[in-house]
Amino acid sequence: MKTSAFLYPWDVNGDPDAAARVAGTGVAQATLAAAYHSTRALTPRHPRHRVVTAEYAAVLYPPDTARWEGRDPRPYEAGDWAPGDAYGEAAAALADAGLEVHTWVVLAHNSRLGAERPHTSVVNAYGDRYPWAPCIAQPATRAYLTDLAAEAAVRPGARGTELESLGWYGLAHLHAHDKTGGVGLGDAGQYLMSLCFCPHCREGYGEQGVDADALAAGVRAALEPVWRGTAPSDGGWAGVEKLLGEAPANATRAWRDETARTLQEAAVTAVRAAAPDDFQVLLHADPVSYHCGANAGVDPAHILSVADGVVVPCTGGAGLLTPFAEQGRAGAVLAANLTVVSGMGGRPDTLAADAAHARERGATELRLYHAGLASDADLEAVRAGLEGLAGR
Repeated sequence: MKTSAFLYPWDVNGDPDAAARVAGTGVAQATLAAAYHSTRALTPRHPRHRVVTAEYAAVLYPPDTARWEGRDPRPYEAGDWAPGDAYGEAAAALADAGLEVHTWVVLAHNSRLGAERPHTSVVNAYGDRYPWAPCIAQPATRAYLTDLAAEAAVRPGARGTELESLGWYGLAHLHAHDKTGGVGLGDAGQYLMSLCFCPHCREGYGEQGVDADALAAGVRAALEPVWRGTAPSDGGWAGVEKLLGEAPANATRAWRDETARTLQEAAVTAVRAAAPDDFQVLLHADPVSYHCGANAGVDPAHILSVADGVVVPCTGGAGLLTPFAEQGRAGAVLAANLTVVSGMGGRPDTLAADAAHARERGATELRLYHAGLASDADLEAVRAGLEGLAGR
């Protein structure tokens, strides 16, 4: 199985051994961040630093000034954690080590955008804004995300891209010192707390025959017993319908699903228009369309008719692959994403077995999160695991 390891440019730049070390694990590809959200990351082997703080979401290359002239919003350039063409420098080193390089592009996840332009953010039924979550229904934001996808994906020498967060973001977010776990919201509660009530979404609900004020009041009423701890908020979509009512629940889903689908179509079309022939376009995806987050909720049949394939989280098991595999689309890439950093809950020592199980569920490729964050022992386990998988 073709295998790729995720990397940040700062994992590679300034470390003359980094690219060869990654290639030595047995992976054939590096998926290298070209646009990324704020983070604080370890670099356990770097000769110049051990912690990198990316203070805000930024592009990790010089953006095209002509493309963005007069535009709002527009990409933020990185600070000293990724100066100049940090992506290009790292990509060249990885290619020189014999690795195929694909871009890794984070889209609808940008806390600085929401802090500086609050009107761009998802706003919940209580009026709280989520600065990390741009509302993907807003026309200016959709245009920004589409053009960002094309520019950040198609960097010189890249053979493909992986688009993350190309859909709705909601309440769930690994925010700094996050304190949102005090009440178990479950799947249904997370959905209700992620519904957006910005002017564009309010209008969208109206197009579905639902009054936005009544809907917001209904969401608040539905969540009251959840806050009190007297009603469960799990049960998947049936739980949403039970809490909110079948008709309003389905109206919200129709609006949100269509909004996400059309954005995904537009972004993939823009990438392909900018890319050379045989450029691979994948989405980080969840097969449940109403789910929010980095792995965008999608309809499996639809997204496999739009993109070349998907990257699916499989660290806790490979079950999410099944809805994509059931589509039976010839040539589709189904990449199982496995965490191989033991300190982040990964199990690099069981990589061969986990990958074999994912292959049985339909995986055609592997993604390993994350070569730059892993210890030496984790990387050695990856090397041994890929050797073991090749022997199966």
